[in-house]
Amino acid sequence: MVLSRNWRCRDGEIDVVATDRWRLVVCEVKTRSNFAFGAPAEAVTWQKAARIRRVTEAWLTAHQVRWCEIRFDVVAVLAPPGGPVSFQHYEAAF
Repeated sequence: MVLSRNWRCRDGEIDVVATDRWRLVVCEVKTRSNFAFGAPAEAVTWQKAARIRRVTEAWLTAHQVRWCEIRFDVVAVLAPPGGPVSFQHYEAAF
């Protein structure tokens, strides 16, 4: 179940916050039209992951969630112009 989409605070944005019934799933979605700047998932650097963790803490506070298990996923989307869209879901990516 999706709980939030494009949730923003002063520290950044979370693309998707969902639950799989047992844990909170925070998902970063990266889309590219080609590989000129690398694969979509490669854009989630350790710095980006650290920012997502900080924003997740803000989300937890804003929604008064005291404690829960959290999984951080990445969905990499390749959408070339005029071509088929493909995606890869990386569970527990960081």
